[in-house]
Amino acid sequence: MIRILLAEDQGMVRQGLKMMVETDVELKVTGEASNGKEAVTLCEKQHFDVIVLDIRMPEMNGLEAARIIHSRWPDRKVLMLTTFNDDEYALEALKSGASGYMLKDAEPHELIKAIRSCLAGGLSLQDQVAAKVMPRLIKQQTGSQEVDPSITPRELDIIRRIGEGRSNKEISEELALSIGTIKNHISLILDKLELRDRTQIAIYAIRHNVV
Repeated sequence: MIRILLAEDQGMVRQGLKMMVETDVELKVTGEASNGKEAVTLCEKQHFDVIVLDIRMPEMNGLEAARIIHSRWPDRKVLMLTTFNDDEYALEALKSGASGYMLKDAEPHELIKAIRSCLAGGLSLQDQVAAKVMPRLIKQQTGSQEVDPSITPRELDIIRRIGEGRSNKEISEELALSIGTIKNHISLILDKLELRDRTQIAIYAIRHNVV
């Protein structure tokens, strides 16, 4: 069973999302919150595999909750869900440690796919969101786009695939390496580049023209 926490301030919307998520028999909503503060409190009491956060909520918004959850429980995946196709929100969500950014008008299968992608270590951006975010990231490139010289060709292959949104399983299959080896490489990449997580690796790949 994959345990999901749903944080959404509108009860009817939350129940609708719960019904969508649980159309996949392996996904179970085991916690519900009406704001970010409640979501953090629930994370202190229970274990969740994926936390789905609305961005705009009272008391504590989803972005702030994502930052707290990511810093305290880095193994738990965060998926942002919103009605706003806004590149600023999406960029802030990624900086907050989110592994995905989906719009509420997504089809049930898209939401389920995003949840599973997060769990597999992927970065899930809905097409409409990616179309706005990627140009922004490219424009933010600095003058020097050379990749850190300590990065090996194998590590560069992995950085490229993370930038393309591949999961660890997909990368292992494409490079004919075990998932454990891929995880070890990612840990080395994070140390060498002084990055926090694979989301930052994806942004690094785009900014340095690796993708």
